[in-house]
Amino acid sequence: MSHSPYAAVKIPDFRLLLAGRLLVTLSVQIQILAVGWQMYELTKNPLFLGFLGLSEAIPALSVALYAGHVADVVDRRLIIMGASGLLAFCMLALCGGSHLMAAETDILVGILFAVVALSGFGRGFYGAAIFGMISQVVPRELYGNAAAWNTANWQGSAVLGPIIGGFVYLRYGPVVTYGLCTILLVAGIFCFLGIKSKSDHVVDKDVSVIENIKEGLRFVFSNEIIWGSMAVDLFAVLFGGAVALLPIFVGEVFKMGPEALGFLRAAPPVGALLTAALFTHRPINMNAGKIFLTSVAGFGICMIAFGLSTNYYVSFALLAISGALDGISVLLRSTIYQLLTPDNMKGRFAAVNNMFIGSSNEIGSFESGLAAKLMGLVPSVVFGGCMTLLVVTTTIIKAPNLWKLHMQNLYEEKPQH
Repeated sequence: MSHSPYAAVKIPDFRLLLAGRLLVTLSVQIQILAVGWQMYELTKNPLFLGFLGLSEAIPALSVALYAGHVADVVDRRLIIMGASGLLAFCMLALCGGSHLMAAETDILVGILFAVVALSGFGRGFYGAAIFGMISQVVPRELYGNAAAWNTANWQGSAVLGPIIGGFVYLRYGPVVTYGLCTILLVAGIFCFLGIKSKSDHVVDKDVSVIENIKEGLRFVFSNEIIWGSMAVDLFAVLFGGAVALLPIFVGEVFKMGPEALGFLRAAPPVGALLTAALFTHRPINMNAGKIFLTSVAGFGICMIAFGLSTNYYVSFALLAISGALDGISVLLRSTIYQLLTPDNMKGRFAAVNNMFIGSSNEIGSFESGLAAKLMGLVPSVVFGGCMTLLVVTTTIIKAPNLWKLHMQNLYEEKPQH
């Protein structure tokens, strides 16, 4: 099966979806940097940064399953626009609070926590609905190409967002930064508004919310390929990531400053962006399962080598390679999920996936810090990489169909409800 690398972006609705996602993700990335820096400026307490992440994660997780149900029974485009509108309202609240309460530190800290928690609800609904939009605007044979463009889109915003946010915040302060976030979100809403494609799945109005949610959970955990790939991602993020410990490596191992930290943080998304660009031109069809699990194993090996490295430039290269390998696994997972999940189940699937993968980032940061405290910095990272290799080995044994998977076969099948 051969398609132009630009096949998906030739579809007007997909271009609008891609542009809207880029604008929303840029806004979110800028907001994360700005709120974190502002909170640290106000409190000088790193513990508050941890609570800030939890204040957004808890609402997003608490609403995830219900958001998945809603995304399967309501027009997803309307949900996306509504959630983006809520995020824009949150940005305006941060903008106004930062301007009016600049001298009232305690009140402003409370505003930051409250608004971030409210934005967590918006992101919970947004995440559940946006996944299902791809199958509404792109034909099935282009899911892989669309996934590559989506990955490149997200990784590009992950690189640009913090850079833009850091520059604007440093130059103009929090009020202008949150104002920029608001403008980006409103522009994103207009992009989503222009999408004309509609879902053609039939909604069963008689099924209760609880039954609908249970059906989604049964679907995820009864499909070996889906739960296998989800488990690998969950535990690789939980054990294998070293991003939370990068400031310590920069300060204590490399004896360098914050600019060096910025480059290290940018290395993984740059690697992933290059991978996504490559696979828009060379899609993976055969031996997809072997490539997927091997790339996750390679990620674990990179983390082990990173933990042992004492050279900044070697460590930068290892992080870039780990990002490229992670980009392969993200691309393949995204395509697998799109191909195996029926359209009328995509909201609930995305909700379950967001619950596990979304929470693993916060819990993974906690695990990294705890392991570093108990084992020491280098042993904790090496341990995480070894655990990633163990997870891959276990998955090959427990989910052999994932290891044997050829993407070509999934394109030829219809997803089973």
